[in-house]
Amino acid sequence: MSEHVIEVQALTKVYGAGDAEVRALDGVSAAVERGEFVAVMGPSGSGKSTLMNILGCLDRPTGGDYRLDGRDVSRLSKNELAAVRNQKIGFVFQSFNLLPRLSALSNVTLPLLYNSAQPASALERAARAAAALEAVGLGNRQHHRPSQLSGGQQQRVAIARALVNRPALILADEPTGNLDSKSSAEIMDLLHQLHAQGATVVMVTHEPDIAVHAQRILCVRDGRVLADGRDGPSPCLDRHVLVGD
Repeated sequence: MSEHVIEVQALTKVYGAGDAEVRALDGVSAAVERGEFVAVMGPSGSGKSTLMNILGCLDRPTGGDYRLDGRDVSRLSKNELAAVRNQKIGFVFQSFNLLPRLSALSNVTLPLLYNSAQPASALERAARAAAALEAVGLGNRQHHRPSQLSGGQQQRVAIARALVNRPALILADEPTGNLDSKSSAEIMDLLHQLHAQGATVVMVTHEPDIAVHAQRILCVRDGRVLADGRDGPSPCLDRHVLVGD
């Protein structure tokens, strides 16, 4: 088993051609070790969203290599990427992305329905989803729909859904962006708990007070890694860097 959950080398992503060419990523190389908690920061247009789409197997790079949990995924087909997403990555989104007509339990069960590599019976799926909800402190809210839950509780359901397939990587995209300060603190406490239990977490955020929760900050600007956080305080914590001044 590789010591790196994420390893990218000379990653590029180019949109358009000729005079209209845009290099959203321009030779990005970085690694995230198993069990690490990393924040990705950068100003608007820095390439961090493009990078996260590739790390999440939602898009493919134009060039370079990406190994996820030891497997080269940079040139997989769309169907192959979908399978990797389901089996290897647990997503936590800013907007929660819960299905409004389903209960918390049913929302958490969904990834198990599409996990052909580890098929489970309906009873097993329900048990695993219930255990995931219990792990995030919502064991007594299994049958509530999203509209019956607070924003913080909805994000907890989303985290339970991210955990249910026991992924190699939790990818959190602005996980506190739609939450008040109290709920944000609770979600960060939960991510810390998961990290302490061995989870590998990569989190995109534009908020310095959220980013400092991570072990290190990957600072991205102009499609390149400005600093990977291994050499002291991140330049992305400087307001002028973050806003692109």
